Amino acid sequence: MSLVRGQHGFAGLRVAAFESRRAEAMEQLIRNHDGIPLVAPSMREVPMEENKEALEFARELFGGRIDMVIFLTGVGTRFLTSLIETQYPREQWIAALSGVKVVARGPKPATALKELGIPIAVIVPEPNTWRELLAALDQRKESIPLEGCRVAVQEYGAPNKELMEGLETRGAAVRRVPVYQWALPLDTSPLREAIKAMANGSLDVALFTTSVQVVHLMQLAGQMGLEEALRRALAGMVIASIGPTTSEMLREYGLHIDLEPSHPRMGILVQEAAERSRELLAGKRKA
Repeated sequence: MSLVRGQHGFAGLRVAAFESRRAEAMEQLIRNHDGIPLVAPSMREVPMEENKEALEFARELFGGRIDMVIFLTGVGTRFLTSLIETQYPREQWIAALSGVKVVARGPKPATALKELGIPIAVIVPEPNTWRELLAALDQRKESIPLEGCRVAVQEYGAPNKELMEGLETRGAAVRRVPVYQWALPLDTSPLREAIKAMANGSLDVALFTTSVQVVHLMQLAGQMGLEEALRRALAGMVIASIGPTTSEMLREYGLHIDLEPSHPRMGILVQEAAERSRELLAGKRKA
């Protein structure tokens, strides 16, 4: 495929993305930047309908046996609230959280907590990874000591091993509060078609906006017997990652990241990928 078609943005490059909830918005963003989109949803959120761990956490919180609660996602915060409301009054939940230290990993959980009127002790700055979370707590260790602190962590799919170990090495007693998990879409045919298209060299750019997309892409490619072909294809494509957490997962799979945006936002990712992909792709193909 020629790398030039006009003078704007992607200039006709074929762009793969793996958004689910915001698939239509992602497709339109790519089109707005003169790209040809192939958006294949890669994940769905599965609430845990019978979440014993979450309800046990609620009992411990209401019994005064929790000192700090860390909320990692906005969706998870709302799910957890809805789940606890099946057994307890919302007022009891709000009052209990208002009596402990509450940490929000970035603006999305902070917004969900503010909707409930819950005071937030710490809002983790961008790019909102476990590193910034621990650093933010370290900066407040005099006023919010972790030594002996009983910490509950609302999870968002898979356990964050580095965060758990970091809290424990600082003396905290940590309990997981899994609220929902990620699964492949019920209909995986669009994602399968995207994998085939990448494996046969038909696409130029891959945009990743969360680490779970990487896991599911490689998982399904493995099931299809196309993992090695996909790896070879990705080595010749521009890989754009929305931020450090997603980049870490890409590196775990041995994939090279060509671009991270200046801010971890979907619109900025697409814009900056559009501005740089032709040059990056030309360099990779020349090499």
